[in-house]
Amino acid sequence: MKPSIPFDESALANLVDRFYEKVRHDPQLGPIFNAAVHDWDEHKRLLTSFWCSVALRASSYRGNPMAAHRPHPIRAEHFDHWLALWRETCAEELDEAHAAQMLEYAQRIGQSLKLGLGLRSQARSFGVPIVGISR
Repeated sequence: MKPSIPFDESALANLVDRFYEKVRHDPQLGPIFNAAVHDWDEHKRLLTSFWCSVALRASSYRGNPMAAHRPHPIRAEHFDHWLALWRETCAEELDEAHAAQMLEYAQRIGQSLKLGLGLRSQARSFGVPIVGISR
C-alpha cells in the first residue's frame, strides 16, 4: 500500500501530467488527442484546473467539457480505454482511497459525456448503471 501523500493541486497536476503523457503515446487515444491538442502544457493546466474543481471543489475551471468533446471522432470504446488508462495512472500516482475517488468521478463524468454525445446505448459499459433511461 502506498503511503498517504497530500491530495492537493500538486498531486492532481502530477496525475494529469502522467496520465496525458500516456494518452499522447497511446495507439488508440493518441491520434485523437494529438490532432485536437495543439499546446499540451496548456491542455494539462486546463485539465488540472478541471480536476481540482471536481475533486477539491476549487471552482477554478471555466469551460464546457461537452462542447470540447463534441467535434472529435470519439466512440464508446475510446471512453472505455481512457478510463482504463485513468484507473492505471490513479493507482500508480495516488493512495488507494484517492485513486478510488478519482475513478468514481471519472466514471460519472464519462457516463455524462457518453450520454451527451449520443452514445446512450453503450453508456452502461462505462461502469455506472443508468437509471430511468428506457432502451
